[in-house]
Amino acid sequence: MYRQKNYSRYPRSKSYGSSRNSSSSRTNRSFDPRSVIGKIQQTTSTTADVYEIQNKFSDFVLNTKLSENITSHGYTKPTPIQDRAIPKILSGLDVVGLANTGTGKTAAFLIPLINKVCLNRGSRVLIITPTRELASQISKEFKSFSAGLGINFTTCIGGLSIRHQINELDRNPHFVIGTPGRLLDLFERKKVDFGRFDSIVLDEVDRMLDMGFINDINKIISKFPKERQSLFFAATLDEKGKGVMRRFVNNPTMISVKITETRDNIKQDIVEIKGRHKPTVLRDLLREKDVSKALIFMKTKRSANDLLQNLSHNGFRVAVMHGNKSQNQRQKALDMFRQGGVDVLIATDVAARGLDINDISHVVNYDLPESYEVYIHRIGRTGRGNKNGTAITLVS
Repeated sequence: MYRQKNYSRYPRSKSYGSSRNSSSSRTNRSFDPRSVIGKIQQTTSTTADVYEIQNKFSDFVLNTKLSENITSHGYTKPTPIQDRAIPKILSGLDVVGLANTGTGKTAAFLIPLINKVCLNRGSRVLIITPTRELASQISKEFKSFSAGLGINFTTCIGGLSIRHQINELDRNPHFVIGTPGRLLDLFERKKVDFGRFDSIVLDEVDRMLDMGFINDINKIISKFPKERQSLFFAATLDEKGKGVMRRFVNNPTMISVKITETRDNIKQDIVEIKGRHKPTVLRDLLREKDVSKALIFMKTKRSANDLLQNLSHNGFRVAVMHGNKSQNQRQKALDMFRQGGVDVLIATDVAARGLDINDISHVVNYDLPESYEVYIHRIGRTGRGNKNGTAITLVS
């Protein structure tokens, strides 16, 4: 929902025309959200459908300990994607699930696949996801749901010791959760055999394609066994995604709970710089009393580091996340932000998906996003768990 807020110090735009960068270079393209913000409030109420939940978690035939873990995890009733996908996955069907970020789709595939391994200890599950952060988050949820079940796993991502991951793979874990690049590296070293998995999940496929993983994904798919259960999850599905889907799934059940692209509990706002010192404008925004935890998106790693120095020098508790940081450094920054050790996290689009933190009060687009899709994923980091959130974009 677009709501004006009276920041008297920050002049706002009066018009909402598009101002895409005219350069054809992909590295320079940008999306100005003023072209859509004014329309969001008009469309949200008319496009949103109310989905009536058909099941309770107790209705699913699950391992008793797994059911206890679900309750301990704080789950009371399924989200729409869980309600519709879990019964289909439990029955062994291939599933294509289209759902917005933050809708609970990780549990939608983890719960039935953990139950599958409980019934057949010889079953092996491979989960492929675009970023290290999302792989780590899936691993964290897996540990909660699988506690006490004797089901083991390993996480195969860059930035961490490949030797340790090889040692874990030698133990033949039930679940392998990883990113395409590291998984292919391990495959080429003959440390992981894609043909041994009977259940395979491609998660956030659209993001994987955006990141240029299409050749890696096609190569991995070509090594899968013909007899398998295939689960495909994405927020959007373009022609490239449909091509991957057709090669991956067999006669799938299509599930879509992608109702609206933005939730009405996210306020969206524009602040025009108009020649002023941009870091100063940001600092004034961050000092507003309603800003309790802010995630700031930057276009480049260098500018993220520069802003870190600026905010730290001015007394803000701040951390940074980007691709030049090791996985341990990125995880440490994320943990500090999640646990309240810092109030501000600066990140490149490595954080646009996969970060599930329920109490981010503000997302700030310090630099314009590359596309409308990136904008939607960035602002989706706030307003999670049905809480209210605010997304602010700084424009010149």
